[in-house]
Amino acid sequence: MLRWFPAAFFFFLHGYNSQQTYVNNRQLDCNNNYTTASGYTCNGPTTCLSYITFRSQPPLYNTPTSIANLLNSNPTTITSLNNFSSISATIPADTVVVVPISNCSCSDGRLFYQHNASYVLRGTNETYFSVANNTYEGLSTCQAMIAQNPYNFRSLAVGNNITVPIRCACPTANQTAAGIRYLLTYLITWGDTYEYMSNLFEGVDVQGILDANELTASHIIFPFTPILIPLRSTPSRINITTNPAPPPAPPVIPVAPGTDDGGSSSKWVVVGVAIGVGLLLIVTLSGVLVWCFRRRKTQSLPLTKHSPTTALIPPESNTNSWSISTEGVRIAVGSLTVYKYEELQKATGDFSEENRVKGSVYRGVFNGDSAAVKIMKGDVSGEINILKQINHSNIIRLSGFCLHQGNTYLVYEFADNSSLSDWLHSTTKSTKYDSVLEWKQRVQIAHDIADALNYLHNFVTPPYIHKNLKSSNVLLDVHMRAKITNFGLARSVEETNDGELQLTRHVVGTYGYMPPEYIENGLITPKMDVFALGVLISELLSGKEAATRSLDNNGDEKDATELQERQLSEMVKDVVQGGDNVREKLAAFMDSRLSGEYPVELAYSMAEIASKCVAADLNERPSVAEVFATLSKILSSSLDWDPSDELEHSRSLSHGR
Repeated sequence: MLRWFPAAFFFFLHGYNSQQTYVNNRQLDCNNNYTTASGYTCNGPTTCLSYITFRSQPPLYNTPTSIANLLNSNPTTITSLNNFSSISATIPADTVVVVPISNCSCSDGRLFYQHNASYVLRGTNETYFSVANNTYEGLSTCQAMIAQNPYNFRSLAVGNNITVPIRCACPTANQTAAGIRYLLTYLITWGDTYEYMSNLFEGVDVQGILDANELTASHIIFPFTPILIPLRSTPSRINITTNPAPPPAPPVIPVAPGTDDGGSSSKWVVVGVAIGVGLLLIVTLSGVLVWCFRRRKTQSLPLTKHSPTTALIPPESNTNSWSISTEGVRIAVGSLTVYKYEELQKATGDFSEENRVKGSVYRGVFNGDSAAVKIMKGDVSGEINILKQINHSNIIRLSGFCLHQGNTYLVYEFADNSSLSDWLHSTTKSTKYDSVLEWKQRVQIAHDIADALNYLHNFVTPPYIHKNLKSSNVLLDVHMRAKITNFGLARSVEETNDGELQLTRHVVGTYGYMPPEYIENGLITPKMDVFALGVLISELLSGKEAATRSLDNNGDEKDATELQERQLSEMVKDVVQGGDNVREKLAAFMDSRLSGEYPVELAYSMAEIASKCVAADLNERPSVAEVFATLSKILSSSLDWDPSDELEHSRSLSHGR
């Protein structure tokens, strides 16, 4: 039985005599250890051969060998099953690859089937959530990884070798008696229907899929979640030319001029967005699941109902069965360009390595103009909804997007001079980064960042907290003006009548930029952006990273047993504590690449405001408006500064403060 309500729906569970329970999007809620998120129940043989599907991800996972290494499988068998030319053959992006799992097991007393792979963390922004849902495409869950790894989710570090329990299952005795030999874990994507999935595999019918996952035709299924496919024979290469049945006529949504029908820029946008962490609240009441969709003042892209004959489409706008209407999609499409995937391929040279900017960001050329194309997985509707309503010169502009085979491609304005982090901390040998940011450029950049934050905190309705401000998320355009980017963690400042504070148990961020109240208590306020701004100002002054390793008296790194990381937020406080050697402490703190060419009094003023921003007590930190006003004065004075007058300007500091 399924009932719909304007803000939530109640899903009554039924007991079906079948195989496994569909995960039902619970893998997104890392804070709750749902049984279905832990794995498929061990209700058959202890060990078996099973299969999974994986969509190729250039350039890291797009050969049989690289995919096999990621999933702990056999590259030769992958090559044979999928009819690839060799174990090193390049597989086109998003190709569905069948991967054999020879040891799907629930041995050693485990309650759930799994196949273990291992993964070494590559970046500081990787989490159990991102590895499970992005790297491993939903084949594992953050809950299972947290339960089976020794590393606390708050202390993950680059180089950690983590266990990844991959979801797999073995047929039950009843299934084996019915002729089922294997179970295959398939990742649902945009437009998939039960009929479409059954047609991908020989001898599979819709009812078999429903029974294998404790589903009925009226159940909701979500993109980016796994579903079991019961197989009567060994699977072969999936027929990717099979197209899902066309959906019934959806509401017409206008698109940008110059786009044709077809692809992801057709006159209809087929949207099914998996609810992300923070948008989905799951409450269990007497066996009844209550899914509450938190609707903010801004619209979100809609969830969609999924049946055997209906693809993932926006619901009719005249029904009240959905908590989020298609109006949100119309707003997004009306203000953004909807690109075809083929347009992005052409603009980026088929996402060639030479056009890779960094990570999953590529440079593309559209009608002679450069743009940045970022490939993202999962629900990115939050970032789209924020950026489409923001118009500020110091915030990166989102110009369009494309939905293609489970990925979202966001198209941003291009920042010619990369990130602030590259200029301050890059170890890459590059003529560009050999140049030194001059004093006036540094003050201008600090002013630009404060200007953007002041806009977010005080001139947007509702106000927003960026939550992930750091030097790698500050881009520099051709004129070396700063632009804040990466709003994936941003959240609105919710207004409450009783003054309640916003708290989270899912603390995510970069060491050195997170304030103590957020690390210790999960407290979220605009002052956390102020803290990060103070760290950024300190980086601009010193050229040092947000957290630095201690050195011994000879300038060598201490032994591992003595090694400690010192945060820049603490170092800048030492500069302004007073005493007779203020000038010396400031000189030691400042970036040596400036060669002393900066106004000492103004540099000290910037250090003072940075120190206030990183106060341990959030109530002692200034508002971003106050910081912006101070930096405006410092910028004005810096523009009038003449290096030849430095001796006279800084004379007062020689006597201390």
